[in-house]
Amino acid sequence: MTGGGTGGHLAIIRAVKEALVAGNSEQVADSSEMLIYVGSTKGQDKQWFDHDEDFAYKYFFDTRGVVNQGGLGKIKSLFMMAGATLKSIKLIHKHKAKVVFSVGGFSAAPMAFAAKLTGTPLVIHEQNAALGSLNKLLKPYATYFISSYLEESPIKAYPVKEIFFKNAHLRNAVKTVIFLGGSQGAKAINTLALSIAPQLKQNGIRIIHQAGTNNIEEVQKAYDDLDIEAEVFGFTTKLAVYMNEADFAIARAGASTLWELSATAVPTLYIPYPYAASDHQYHNAQFLVKQNLAWIMRENEIDKEKVLILLDENMSAVSHGLMEIVEKNGSQKIATLLKDLEI
Repeated sequence: MTGGGTGGHLAIIRAVKEALVAGNSEQVADSSEMLIYVGSTKGQDKQWFDHDEDFAYKYFFDTRGVVNQGGLGKIKSLFMMAGATLKSIKLIHKHKAKVVFSVGGFSAAPMAFAAKLTGTPLVIHEQNAALGSLNKLLKPYATYFISSYLEESPIKAYPVKEIFFKNAHLRNAVKTVIFLGGSQGAKAINTLALSIAPQLKQNGIRIIHQAGTNNIEEVQKAYDDLDIEAEVFGFTTKLAVYMNEADFAIARAGASTLWELSATAVPTLYIPYPYAASDHQYHNAQFLVKQNLAWIMRENEIDKEKVLILLDENMSAVSHGLMEIVEKNGSQKIATLLKDLEI
């Protein structure tokens, strides 16, 4: 299993890994079967998996992104990647790897290239509607290319934890709004939340607000100055609980957030991060907007009056539509596909 750098990629690795481990515990697993993670010393890879005992081996190569580097930086990044690819080829032979599962990102490049150079089956999962640079390059060579946005994908279900589906229920009137700017926060969403908070209080609407770890004190003080009660947090392990309590969300459009909200059947206004690679958050949101299952505003187009009008609408049709469109068991389906390739 390879890929990462960011939480969006790594969440897919973890979800599928957990499904593979759960599958092994339900049957007598081949004693030679094991999971190996290959990532980078850069990004969040080590933070997520360095101490994960589900992986028999973990390897972290000194690699970095290529696209965001200058001329000499690109050359150095490519040189680092070439060295890591040679190491990956040796690892495939050493461990007799039967399948490589890649989620993209610069962390995935060495092992993904090694898979093709050694003829090892390569399965790619693309999280976003706009393909990442590496995944776009390797798509024609993949044994399977999985994307919840592509009709030709062998699996359409996104790897969302079962708790989000269990929490799905029909929303009607908006009584609770959740603002989701990610664990790092989103200034535009924070500003919007505080600007409409007095009207939300007047209308009896409860506020749940992921302001970002570094913004908690500032945002909490702003609510206190407005004499408004709000649940303010940064990073949390209770996201499923908070989403379950919400009738409407105003959020970034990272893939994990989008599919978790959809699985929970929460109607959402998406405000995409404007500097995301290939504008992928915008395209993620558009996938739902085109089906009348979400709303979208660019940061420079935020109109609080339109937001307040939207919150007066009945959400039942959109909430019901989300229940119909989101497939369950994405992690298990991908795990089954990977195990079938081992034979």
